[in-house]
Formats: sequence, C-alpha cells, structure tokens
Amino acid sequence: MNTMREIKIEKLTLNIGAGKDQTKLEKGMLLLKNLTDITPVKTVTSKRIPNWGLRPGLPIGCKITLRKEKAKELLIKLLDAKDNKLKETQFDNEGNVAFGIHEYIDIPQVKYDPKIGIMGLEVCITLERAGFRIKRRKLMKRKIPTRHKIKKEEAIDFMKKKFNINIGGEE
Repeated sequence: MNTMREIKIEKLTLNIGAGKDQTKLEKGMLLLKNLTDITPVKTVTSKRIPNWGLRPGLPIGCKITLRKEKAKELLIKLLDAKDNKLKETQFDNEGNVAFGIHEYIDIPQVKYDPKIGIMGLEVCITLERAGFRIKRRKLMKRKIPTRHKIKKEEAIDFMKKKFNINIGGEE
C-alpha cells in the first residue's frame, strides 16, 4: 500500500458545552482534567445573542485536544463506553467522526465523582493522510486534491480495522 494513502488519527478533541452556567463549566473543567491529566481550555463566545444572554468573551464551554499515542489510548476507552458501536451518520465526508457520551461513568476505569455529578461530553476524531499539512502551513497554502481527501467509506473502514467498530443503522 502507498504510504501517502494511509489514514491516521490527527487529533482527538473532547469538549463540554456549559452555556451561561459557570458552575457546570467548572465541573466540566474538573471532569476533563480527571480524564486526561491535562488542564482544559475554556471556549468563549464571539457573537452577541441577547435572547440567550450571551455576549462576546463569555466562557461557555471547555475542551482538550490530544494527539498521537495519548489520543489513541483514550479513544479506545471512549469507544468502549459506546460498546464499540457507531452510526453511519456520525461520520462526515471530510474524514471526521463525532459522537457523544451521555454519562462519563460509562467510560471504563472512571469512577463517579460527587463534585462533578452526572455529566456528558462530546468526542471528535479528526482523521488525516500524509500531506494534509499543505492546507495549514503558512507559506504556499494549497487545497487538498479531491482524490486525496478521506471519504466517508474510507473513514468507516479505518475505524472498523483499527478499533473493531460496528456500524449500526439509524435507531
């Protein structure tokens, strides 16, 4: 197989949206810190939405990005919480996979913490091939050719082979 066609995990992003509720945000920060031993970053609003009581600069969530081996180790646990089942709709046409975990206590080796309570999180996996750096670099940015992009079917095959995922239909 051509090494440029091999798919790999670029990053794993965990995020928790809290809205205006600052106590929920603090609990979410504590949960992500307990899961990964890394301090999460707060996400802030950029738009003003008066109906929701949001203004620019207001913290409304937190996230953590993991790469390489740490990402792979945690992803195995997170998929185990979902019984290694994903839906086809959780894959997009750009090589990304996203799913939610309703309660963090579903994750193996994670104990219930009374300070956090019951809380869920969102997991986003970004898949890449070699050469994807051309879309992010500073000099001579280029678009990735269509034939080199990761299609939905290729992402599903990768997840099935690497992580033994079952793809279920719609429920």
